Amino acid sequence: MDKIKIYHLLKEYDKIGLGSTVSIKAWVRTKRGSNTVAFIALNDGSTIHNIQAVAELASFDENIIKQITTGSCIQVTGKLVESMGKGQTVEIQAESIEILGLADPQKFPLQKKGHSMEFLREIPHLRPRTNYFGCVLRLRHAMAFAIHAYFNEKRFVYVHTPIITGADCEGAGEMFQVTTLDMENPPRLPNGAIDYHQDFFGKFTSLTVSGQLNGEMCAMALGNIYTFGPTFRAENSNTPRHLSEFWMIEPEMAFYDINDNMDLAEDFIKYLVRYALEHNMDDLQFLNDMFDKELIHRLQSVLNDSFVRITYTEAIDILLQAKQKFEFPVAWGVDLQSEHERYLVEKHFNKPVIITNYPKTIKAFYMKQNDDGKTVRAMDVLFPKIGEIIGGSEREADLHKLESAIKERNMDETSLFYYLDIRRFGTAPHSGFGLGFERLMLFITGMTNIRDVIPFPRTPKNAEC
Repeated sequence: MDKIKIYHLLKEYDKIGLGSTVSIKAWVRTKRGSNTVAFIALNDGSTIHNIQAVAELASFDENIIKQITTGSCIQVTGKLVESMGKGQTVEIQAESIEILGLADPQKFPLQKKGHSMEFLREIPHLRPRTNYFGCVLRLRHAMAFAIHAYFNEKRFVYVHTPIITGADCEGAGEMFQVTTLDMENPPRLPNGAIDYHQDFFGKFTSLTVSGQLNGEMCAMALGNIYTFGPTFRAENSNTPRHLSEFWMIEPEMAFYDINDNMDLAEDFIKYLVRYALEHNMDDLQFLNDMFDKELIHRLQSVLNDSFVRITYTEAIDILLQAKQKFEFPVAWGVDLQSEHERYLVEKHFNKPVIITNYPKTIKAFYMKQNDDGKTVRAMDVLFPKIGEIIGGSEREADLHKLESAIKERNMDETSLFYYLDIRRFGTAPHSGFGLGFERLMLFITGMTNIRDVIPFPRTPKNAEC
């Protein structure tokens, strides 16, 4: 007998045929009943919806029925029939039940009651069994699939950039070191410094904070590329918006200026939102009904209008004139905080906003400098409830300007020789951006804490499972 999922039983029961014998393997969500019949709600993770198995107690060993508890895993074989109860179209009239895995009801932590997100974070190995995280993880899969589909349709080349690197893309220094040296007795140079020439890679290396620099190199040969992989920040930030390990989507495009970059970013994110609404409405509807009543409306609103495009200077002027008091002061030259970004998106414009032309002093070294000598062709895409969801720029293609920016920041020019070579040999205008996958998932799911949109969050003092 072919393996079949609950998703297919509920969606394609007419094709399968009422009266057909089916067999499913799933986890028990609840069991209720009377002295004569047991109603068992089953879920195998393929859909938010359960299927009900109806077991006539006279046909089963009493001990088998007793072992069917919340969290246990069973195989049910029986006839697929029309359901007489409310809330489901079909159910299984059980003919045989096999216990695949027991779950002690005194110890299994996920019982039929509400659990806080804080509690569920303490059991990351079990929280995928809940309705909330089943929805989140199915949506996470859908978005990952849609990302590859989008770029494949546009003939972008998927590039695997290195996770171990000797360069700090952002120049922030908040990186996780990679070493095989004995940290209790490392080799030393005559001046007492650690001799990294004796390390595995012969130099100081870290986990990457971004695949951008490597992506640019490939874009200068392949035209349009994208990366989609894990990135790491050793930033001691215990906030609902930060992770130490997260995933990034980073396209890099040759012959794109800042306007082309903004067009692609807007089209890309609209594609992803549209895909979620078209393919995962059951999951979205559950999250909308149970967690965030405005979720579906907010997603649909993204598709209805073009994103607002303003300069950083215009954004500062709007914030200075706002009647709202901000925790962080507003002035030209300061980096915008989440409260500033959300004011622009949620109160002033009431739609997504793209801000361009930031002061060069608050942006990375690789961004193209404007003729005014003060600003760079950066862009940030701001979304409701999230703030910045995409950050990007037109990249500096002028070798001398790039060298000057590196020196101004006291960065190691020799470690970036390959990046400068791209400007020496056939330089070309090019642009790119980064979309934090977990930031996207916050918007798609309506969740409020970034630790709740990744299966196993990595944060300061937390690396469980």
